[in-house]
Amino acid sequence: MNFPFYIARRYLFSKSSNNAINIITFIAAIGVFAGAFSLFIVLSGFAGLKDFSLSFSNQYDPDLKILPETGKTFLLSSEEKQRLQNIEGISQFSEVIEERVFLDFKSKNKTAYIKGVDENYLRVNRLDSAVVFGAWFAKGEAQVVVGNNISRELSLGPFDYSGLLEILVPRPGTGQITDPTNAFNSMNAIASGIYSINEELDDKYLFSSISFARELLELKPDEISALEVKLTPAASPETVKKQIAAVLNQQVQIKNRAQLNDALYKMLNTENLAVYLIFTLVLIIALFNVVGSIIMVILDKRDNIKTLHSLGATPNQIRNIFFAQGVFMTLLGGIIGLLSSIGLIFLQLKYNLVMITPSLPYPVSITWENIMIVLVTITGLGMAASYIAASRSKKALV
Repeated sequence: MNFPFYIARRYLFSKSSNNAINIITFIAAIGVFAGAFSLFIVLSGFAGLKDFSLSFSNQYDPDLKILPETGKTFLLSSEEKQRLQNIEGISQFSEVIEERVFLDFKSKNKTAYIKGVDENYLRVNRLDSAVVFGAWFAKGEAQVVVGNNISRELSLGPFDYSGLLEILVPRPGTGQITDPTNAFNSMNAIASGIYSINEELDDKYLFSSISFARELLELKPDEISALEVKLTPAASPETVKKQIAAVLNQQVQIKNRAQLNDALYKMLNTENLAVYLIFTLVLIIALFNVVGSIIMVILDKRDNIKTLHSLGATPNQIRNIFFAQGVFMTLLGGIIGLLSSIGLIFLQLKYNLVMITPSLPYPVSITWENIMIVLVTITGLGMAASYIAASRSKKALV
């Protein structure tokens, strides 16, 4: 066994004749344990909250979404559709038309976005599973599916034939409007269903057939706002994006799920980084106890240090003894703290120890990424603290 490691192990697990040093060493180990324990608990909590937040958007957003580079719409020919179907990695794709509209129902008004979708849409996004009242709109009927917030604000229920939902959109064209009655296109529809995903989406979209939206907006038969794509499980998004760009000979932008929710991803990542830095600072403060513990051991072992030096140990070897002792202490406390926190998170996943509501447990997640972050943080900071403390060993030789 390496000489410094052997002596460091003996110093770590043997009691000092000075009881105060034993207490300081115990407190230092507890501090490292608590720092690693709390760091992993918080990171796992934020990982669970991130998965919980993204689960709603993942239910709605496609794997890839093709949007026009400029303007609101682009043309998609039948030849381009056929070539897209032949791309390996694309499972399904759906044509979509989106536009801001005004809604009027029994003198109650609201602005929202109409989203006209084709027959393939439910194969790309299983949005019909989010319908909580009524049903998905029927093909060829003047029906729409509205969000829960839209339904509440307009007092609109499914298949309410006491009044029709009027959908208005500014008429396309240029020039001055002389007749206000011709300023808007208007169509009536019945709400066939109400969906509920999250607060933002429930307040934003109503869904209709693509033919209904195309007629309302006076668009050409091959004119769409976006193309939503579902990939096969083994497909590479970047490879498919390049193939799609080669098929569509026009200026389009292709976004994956993360890019569609870049603001949400940035917010979650920023919060996660801020919490990590805060708890790393707490861990740094706890490691001051390790520095103090090692320095106290050096002072207590001055006679042993001189004896080792007389037997031929170099100053660097003596320094490495206390450096290794500090690293061992940090790793031991950190690993025990990490294993304890993993056990607690596992119990939360299995038995729902902490509840947000009577039916909703606090979301947590165990990831290899967070385990490695804690190990690397503990190891790096422990080595730095041990090196600072071990440097004092040279003064014991003077």
